[in-house]
Amino acid sequence: MIDTALDRFKQYWLLARFDKPIGILILLWPALWALWVASDGQPDGLVLTVICLGVVLMRAAGCVINDYADRNFDPHVERTKQRPIAAGKVTPKEALIVFVLLCLCAFGLVLLLNIYTILLSFVAAFLAASYPFMKRYTQLPQAYLGIAFGWAVPMSFSAQTNSIPPVAWVMYLAVVLWALVYDTMYAMVDKDDDIKIGVKSTAILFGAYDRHIMAGLQLVIIGLLLAVGQMAQSGWPYYGGLLVAAGLSIYQQKLILNREKALCFKAFLNNNWFGLAVFLGLLVDYWLR
Repeated sequence: MIDTALDRFKQYWLLARFDKPIGILILLWPALWALWVASDGQPDGLVLTVICLGVVLMRAAGCVINDYADRNFDPHVERTKQRPIAAGKVTPKEALIVFVLLCLCAFGLVLLLNIYTILLSFVAAFLAASYPFMKRYTQLPQAYLGIAFGWAVPMSFSAQTNSIPPVAWVMYLAVVLWALVYDTMYAMVDKDDDIKIGVKSTAILFGAYDRHIMAGLQLVIIGLLLAVGQMAQSGWPYYGGLLVAAGLSIYQQKLILNREKALCFKAFLNNNWFGLAVFLGLLVDYWLR
């Protein structure tokens, strides 16, 4: 019985992708950017804890509902065919139960915050639950992912200040476009399989202009983050962090130059360092004030 319970726990752990924390980190960095700007570098301890745990739980919930939605596609994609549902180790019903439990835990945490943030959490839940189905209906599921992932920004401002100032929306747009870029890099890995099974993505939509479009978007992202710095009256450490982030964007372009799958995935992973560079710039900037 104990062995069976441990096996179920292991499969649920894999289903929620807790074994692959890169998704947590990429989702967490924008939330931390927002909290540091909203609090002038001194986030409330409870708010920081709730936002961080909420990111972990909602990212896990998003992975679960994504695999549930893709249960008929994943067995035909090389990279995903061994995922728990695709491999028959977790049933769709079990996945839905895990998804609901994760959402309930996240909502329980949000109840510790103000009413404004609680209301925003319903939007977050809707975005997380609906995103996996977008690849059937739109050529821009990566943009929808950005809308969902970026929602941590207004929620963080709301939780810290009970308001969403203009700087929050500028940062939100930057995060939406950033997610569009890095998830397109991710989609480039599955492009051939996605075409065969009829799944839509920006990697397919952009076609031969994928690198050029992403390069243009990366310039816009840096521009928007520069605007955030101006609005937040940031100092040189923040702009130093942005300079590093810009350098990482150039490196990512180099990685995807020949569209080799392994290097496209490496470019996707490199976005973790992009997020960290921006956050460290903010951290040092507020520390020196």
